[in-house]
Amino acid sequence: MTPLYEASTQFKSWRFSPEQLALTRAALNSAAVAAIRKTFEADELGSSANVSFLDSREEHLLVKLYITKIPQLCGHFRFPEEVEATAITYLKRFYLRNTVMDWHPKNVMLTALFLATKTTNNPISLDSYTSNIPRTSPSDVLDLEFLVAQSLSFEFAVWHSHRALWGLWLDLQSLSCVSEDQRPKDVYEIALKHVRNSRFTDAELVYAPSQIALAALSLASPPLAQKWLDSKLSGASDASPETIKSAVDEIKTMITHTGNPPDVEGVREVDRRLKLCKNPEKVVGSKAYLARKSEEERKAEAKRNKKAEEVRRALEGDDPFGSGLNESQHTTRTDELDDDDD
Repeated sequence: MTPLYEASTQFKSWRFSPEQLALTRAALNSAAVAAIRKTFEADELGSSANVSFLDSREEHLLVKLYITKIPQLCGHFRFPEEVEATAITYLKRFYLRNTVMDWHPKNVMLTALFLATKTTNNPISLDSYTSNIPRTSPSDVLDLEFLVAQSLSFEFAVWHSHRALWGLWLDLQSLSCVSEDQRPKDVYEIALKHVRNSRFTDAELVYAPSQIALAALSLASPPLAQKWLDSKLSGASDASPETIKSAVDEIKTMITHTGNPPDVEGVREVDRRLKLCKNPEKVVGSKAYLARKSEEERKAEAKRNKKAEEVRRALEGDDPFGSGLNESQHTTRTDELDDDDD
């Protein structure tokens, strides 16, 4: 029987190897640089020569900074942990389909958080949300909401490691070999802190929530983690202790080495450079932006005209209420009905 997690969209669509993540980000960055350079050159030949474009590592660093803003906002609004974890996941997934040189992480982050309040059934009105965030208007969120949802492939359900950790903790309470004194409450709180730190890493894009939870518990209390693992492996013939230990060790390394906020000063320099290499087509009021909007309006107008022409021809050529059956069709249909009665 397939485990529930392996039937989820998270397992099928949003699990990668570290190498796949690096290649995906590099490919997105390369394509964005090429497209933006072409836009610069179309406006003024040679204008892209001195532009210092961001690389994929710098893009990821900027996204990571805005990931750290989500817990702060959730604390301000008193959103539950489910909203915080879901919003962070949405932001990470968005930038596996998009680049910061097209869409700055600030408004994407705000939109991801607002979307997470709805998908986790913790809604807040748009006015209440934006009025409590400085220099933010409702349009800053609404303008990007469909784009964010589309980039997520409308796959909103997320399996979180903090829930898996709670499951592990409940399991420990039922083990006869673990006394209450051996599982002090502060162990769970320390493990939960490690789970929260894991959100600053790529762990959830590579490993299962249960693996992250076990790694967090192992960082907090290696003996308890081992006892839980032993209890599960005793009746599982298809689970390799070596494979599990290897994954847990990799996650622990990831949490301890990269599970912290980035250096703010370093990211400010990246953000400053972003202002110079941002896609001109996304900068409101620029020549490239106005040209793109004009082209979109031209295509939309052409589409409307084509549709109107199709409707006109249909009205002129046929009865708008549909034509009646001719005699032969009527006879055939009557015979079919008679046959059904036999």
